[in-house]
This record gives sequence, structure tokens and C-alpha cells, in this order.
Amino acid sequence: MVRLIVIFLIIAIVAAIFGFGGVAEGAADIAKIIFYIFLVLLVISLLSRLFRR
Repeated sequence: MVRLIVIFLIIAIVAAIFGFGGVAEGAADIAKIIFYIFLVLLVISLLSRLFRR
């Protein structure tokens, strides 16, 4: 999942350099959404491990 975040951020940076504002904005938004999903899943995973012990 982190790999997807990095890929979309690279796409956003390259698109911004070449002047494709809409594509850069879309890729950055997708990267943000995936990052927040990753954080939520990480917290859930850590809490489940904590309660198992």
C-alpha cells in the first residue's frame, strides 16, 4: 500500500513539472486517500495485536 502512495506522489510531481495541473491534483488526492486508509489499517492492526496479548 505504501508503494501505491509513492507511485501516485511521483506521478503527481512529474505531472506538476510538465504543467498538467489536473492530473497532478488527481494523483495527489488519490495518494492522500490511500495514505489515510493505510493509517487506519495500521492502527486497527496495532490495536488487535495489543488486545490479543
